[in-house]
Amino acid sequence: MRFGVCILPELRWADGRERWEAAEALGFDHAWTYDHLTWREFRDEPWFGAVPTLTAAAAVTERMRVGPLVASPNFRHPVPFAKDLATLDDVSGGRLTLGIGAGGVGWDATVLGQEAWPRKERTERFEEVVELLDLLLRQPGTTWRGQWYAAEEARMIPGSIQEPRIPFAVAATGPRGLRVAARFAQTWVTVGPFVDDGAMSLDEAMAEVRRQGDALEVACAEVGRDPAELDRLALVGLALPPIGVPSPDEWDEVVGRYGEVGITDLVVHWPRDEGIYAGDRAAFERLFTR
Repeated sequence: MRFGVCILPELRWADGRERWEAAEALGFDHAWTYDHLTWREFRDEPWFGAVPTLTAAAAVTERMRVGPLVASPNFRHPVPFAKDLATLDDVSGGRLTLGIGAGGVGWDATVLGQEAWPRKERTERFEEVVELLDLLLRQPGTTWRGQWYAAEEARMIPGSIQEPRIPFAVAATGPRGLRVAARFAQTWVTVGPFVDDGAMSLDEAMAEVRRQGDALEVACAEVGRDPAELDRLALVGLALPPIGVPSPDEWDEVVGRYGEVGITDLVVHWPRDEGIYAGDRAAFERLFTR
């Protein structure tokens, strides 16, 4: 099992830098941040951009991978976003993983002045964004046209360090999204079901992750992909347990149960002083220094 941590982009860099450096010192394999313009109760609170934050984090770390978890089409156009990603991959020395998903119907979906897209359109845009990003990040020039997005002689020189391109971690649960993951992802991402009423029990969570993993294997069969080629990442702390900082014994049980249903990577949230993801930092650090 590999372990990652998600650090919310809420602090000015003079203060936030320490969290990223500490995450690497604790031995995390990868570190992430949310890619929103704002999020939930942080709407009127400090919240910084994901790409600049990750670029700064890449510059003060040396080993762990970094990435957004997850970007979406809500305010990202694939052509300028690909240029940002290639630059971030360069600054990181080839340690970027692109987490990407379809997005939701929160503030990001309407902040540019449009109504939130219906589910069908959101899924179609997601499919096109991932396909176009795959092309943009593989080749020096791209001309492509879909229903929602296009590129006309888009240049990507010198391109990303990683070949044939930056790896994708695709968040998906529905049949169409899982087919996107099966076609393009190196890692499949799940946060469990789309619920807002707190965590499920561990047994419920494992049943849901197993069900989604089975659906991923169906999608892989449909596109001719060996499902063993995909890593499987679970972001815990939204719907999936644990919430807060568990005891060492509880954490060991959680890790074992996720491993039993095929998860290869577990991502926790950096403990905040209060509110969502609040937790005791000293106890958190002890979990990962045993």
